Amino acid sequence: MSTKKFISPQGWFSIQYPSNWYEFEDAEESFLFYNPAKWEGNLRVSAFKDKSQHYADQIMQSELKNGAKLQQIGTWKCAVLKESFQEEGNSYDSVIYVTGSGNLSVEVSFTIAKGGSVKTAEEVIKTLVVRDDRKRYPKEIIPVRVWEIHQINEAFEWVQKAVKKLLKKDFTGSKEDLKKLQQVIDGGVYKDGQRETWEAVGIAFGVILYNEMNGMEWVTVIDGHREYPAMQFAEAEYYLEPMLLIWEKKRLGIPCIIESEFDRIKKEIEAKL
Repeated sequence: MSTKKFISPQGWFSIQYPSNWYEFEDAEESFLFYNPAKWEGNLRVSAFKDKSQHYADQIMQSELKNGAKLQQIGTWKCAVLKESFQEEGNSYDSVIYVTGSGNLSVEVSFTIAKGGSVKTAEEVIKTLVVRDDRKRYPKEIIPVRVWEIHQINEAFEWVQKAVKKLLKKDFTGSKEDLKKLQQVIDGGVYKDGQRETWEAVGIAFGVILYNEMNGMEWVTVIDGHREYPAMQFAEAEYYLEPMLLIWEKKRLGIPCIIESEFDRIKKEIEAKL
């Protein structure tokens, strides 16, 4: 099965999930995955941390005392509970797996049509890795998470409002908006040292790249305690950090000609294809 990797915010755990599944908005501290093209079940992963290094085992033992069954899935011992319910005339099974290690308890719930296979959930659980807070992991690039999508949207909305306020114009994220970004960069309203401002402008530039260059995708970068959105053009093995693009030039006092940056990136990608 072809898979994609998910590392939870703050790096508590990682899993591998089917490549045709995607992460969707869910409750806080819960991460929802499913295949939007063909529904095969909803997979939710939640994690809870405590100071005690026996926390995961205590939670699992509590579930076993309350009627859950013990099941070995890969290297993980899980307390498993199965419930059935009806919704809008349809019958479903909800299978809940409670596992974890040390001070991190992990709950995986899988909702499927009644009598459906739980193989996908068990294959995901087999890939579960509880990450060590004390360990420095190598930098990783994973599919963009809902967490970073929020960051991208917030930055874009801020730039929209800034353009509207300064220029009395709309900002939609098209190539024609590059000139508007340039006016914000050169306008003198925002100081060179305002890092968050220029990172937001960089993300807005990234949205233009995404909209105008077919194949450019947002990704999430996990680098130690730093987690942030970046971009890649996988077919050309091209990687870009738009958040830093404008900020680094402002920090160093280097002029930033945004249309030239757009043309440069486009040419570099075309040269790799």
